[in-house]
Amino acid sequence: MLHSFATSIAGIPLPEKFTYPFCYTPHPLCILAARETQAYLCAQAQWQDELQTGKMFGVLVVQTSGGHIGYLAAFSGLLAGKSHIPFFVPPVYDLQQPDGFFKKEEKLISQLNARIDRLEQSDTYRHTRQTLHDSKRAADQVLTDAKLRMKQAKAERDALRTRGNTDAETERRLTRESQFQKAEYRRQKQALENHIALLRQQMSAQEGLIEQLKTERKERSAALQRRIFEHFDLLNANGEHRNLCQIFAPTVHRTPPAGAGECAAPKLLQQAYLHGWKPLCMAEFWWGDSPKSEPRRHGHYYPACKGKCGPILSFMLQGLDVEDSPLTTALLRSADLPLPTVYDDPWLAVVCKPSGMPSVPGTEPRAVSVADVVRRRYPAAEGPLIVHRLDMDTSGLMLIAKDKDTYRHLQEQFKNRTVCKRYLALLDGNPPDDSGIIRLPLSPSPFDRPRQVVDYLHGKPAETYYAVVRRMPSQALVAFYPQTGRTHQLRIHAAHPDGLHCPIAGDALYGTSPGRLCLHAESITFVHPVSQRLLTFHSPADFPL
Repeated sequence: MLHSFATSIAGIPLPEKFTYPFCYTPHPLCILAARETQAYLCAQAQWQDELQTGKMFGVLVVQTSGGHIGYLAAFSGLLAGKSHIPFFVPPVYDLQQPDGFFKKEEKLISQLNARIDRLEQSDTYRHTRQTLHDSKRAADQVLTDAKLRMKQAKAERDALRTRGNTDAETERRLTRESQFQKAEYRRQKQALENHIALLRQQMSAQEGLIEQLKTERKERSAALQRRIFEHFDLLNANGEHRNLCQIFAPTVHRTPPAGAGECAAPKLLQQAYLHGWKPLCMAEFWWGDSPKSEPRRHGHYYPACKGKCGPILSFMLQGLDVEDSPLTTALLRSADLPLPTVYDDPWLAVVCKPSGMPSVPGTEPRAVSVADVVRRRYPAAEGPLIVHRLDMDTSGLMLIAKDKDTYRHLQEQFKNRTVCKRYLALLDGNPPDDSGIIRLPLSPSPFDRPRQVVDYLHGKPAETYYAVVRRMPSQALVAFYPQTGRTHQLRIHAAHPDGLHCPIAGDALYGTSPGRLCLHAESITFVHPVSQRLLTFHSPADFPL
């Protein structure tokens, strides 16, 4: 599994520190290892259909105790339905062992599924359910008709009494008639309820067995999942062992997500530690078509996911000298960034946020945000101040409210979508059309916050109007007019295959090119809450156009 480089690496210096896996620029050695791995993939004709659907691969450059430099390769999940494939490292724990507990328990759970399906699809169960449904509807109709007849009879008795020509005998007859109808209604209702109760009893007996089987399935699945997690015995550079349950215990959810430990990065580090090889640098790349949920580009590099791999890699990298997080470095630099004021009056201000400064305080207490700066700049101001936000890497205009009434009025304008915002973005690639509307519903990625995914079932509506400003050979300058304000809306609408399929230059999260995110909030138009004047402010983009 340890591959020597096919070409000379004599002129490539070794990295000083190991790759920070959640935000990185691939080291030249990783790029070379990835190219050789990709050449191997291209030569495997039997996998091409599966590879076309898309899969994440990874490479890890290592140094042996004898000083030899080589690399390992891995794939996430399974490939061709297998976990063991020559050329690639084996899994941390092999769930596909024919005689292993996973296969045996999986077979039992499959048998439970089949039994539940048979019961739910059986003629007896479906007939009983339909009979109960029809009987309840029929009973409701019978009782409704009976009530109507009683109401009509009462109206006739009341009319007879109103005319005043009833004697004592007639009055007694009318009373007996009323009592008889009420008693008959109660008898009829009781008989129908008894019949439905009998059907419910029959239904409950069948449903009880199904629920019992479902409970057993749930308990078996949970026990199997925990047993799997306990068998993922992971190592770090200090030689310490910890299973997935122990690794995820301190996290918010406390339980590992499904598929944890099966990504490429943990597989690679595990094998390096098991063989005593020193990890030097690592990279992961996507191979094949983009999935429908999020933008992935064939052959491009991506950071490790934080939901599944964050806690795992945080443990496995202990003992290695790892690069500092570029995000932390950028946040610490935010204190030195200017925050120009574009407009200022007693009620509000408009500032131009630089790229790299967060809008509000985050997890890094030493970072300086727009909120921190304007709080110091306007010490007498009331209320939240920050009316709306921009991503940390996005630059441009932001509204600041100095009192609660102004804040409330501006918020109402955003809510009613009467605030007009124009963004300029430099895209890697050229959109097929000169203008149009992108409608892709978005929701947070369950395993990789803060990434967003396209979710047609549960996502919130997100709409963006765009117009191409200028086309260049490999890039395009585009104006975005967001009609909604979802997190990362413009970034994912630009990058996703169902959007423009052209990521914003410098977008390390949804694109491929690291560096400054070329997205700028260029203009904003709104109604002043006090003067009621329509105001528009502009700020030129500070990235090369």
